[in-house]
Amino acid sequence: MSSARSKRFQILPGFGLSLGYTLAYLSLIVLIPLGALFLRTSELSWAQFLKIATSDRAMASYRVTFGCAFVAAVINAVMGTLLAWVIVRYRFPGRRILDGLIDFPFALPTAVAGLTLANLFAPTGWLGRWLDLVGIQVAYTQSGIIVALIFIGIPFVVRSLQPVLEDIELEVEEAAASLGASRFTTFTRVILPALMPAILTGFSLAFARAIGEYGSVIFIAPKRAEITPMLIWYRLEEFDYPGAMAIAVVMLVISFFLLITVNLLERWASRFQR
Repeated sequence: MSSARSKRFQILPGFGLSLGYTLAYLSLIVLIPLGALFLRTSELSWAQFLKIATSDRAMASYRVTFGCAFVAAVINAVMGTLLAWVIVRYRFPGRRILDGLIDFPFALPTAVAGLTLANLFAPTGWLGRWLDLVGIQVAYTQSGIIVALIFIGIPFVVRSLQPVLEDIELEVEEAAASLGASRFTTFTRVILPALMPAILTGFSLAFARAIGEYGSVIFIAPKRAEITPMLIWYRLEEFDYPGAMAIAVVMLVISFFLLITVNLLERWASRFQR
């Protein structure tokens, strides 16, 4: 009787039909394009693929892309945690405006973001002119790439942490303080273990987003320090489609294994928390 009632009140269609639609949609959006990419790359011999994927220019682009993405994701993990803490735990004028500005990089076109950052940090820009006086140059350097990646990645960390912070009860911290724990001990032994899975999730999302970023970087990156998406675009402009496909496959495989590693770290952090 209960099984018949549960079937009667199911909002979505049955499991078979829902699963069929899900697999069809996933195949159309993700699996078929990725399969076409690998199929086009298979036209190259293994020697040709290795020559393209391990060329000096390609290796330099990998170092710039993953190095800058990692640095930006680490900075976002730290500063995003602080921003989420301030927004959730404190009440102050303009708090809702600040909370809304966190999502601004989502709505702003990446090309507009890159152009704005380049003008802001250029030697004649509002901030660049003052940084130039102390010998710091941001625009058209690798530091500019990191700034652009920080800008587009910060919402992922903040939005991953906010629900977790809202669920942490203040009584837990008060209990730790009443037992004689210092603020540092309370944070490292009580709060941080609860936040660590969300921090790793935000870090992985920001890192993955930074790896594939293109629009906001091309305006502020130096020509001598190409990111891999820029190199792929240059290959396409040269009508070198096999070369572009080979580098794209390398990026895809590396990103896939990095995300698997981060997911394993998230599971470990969740078990550690429990």
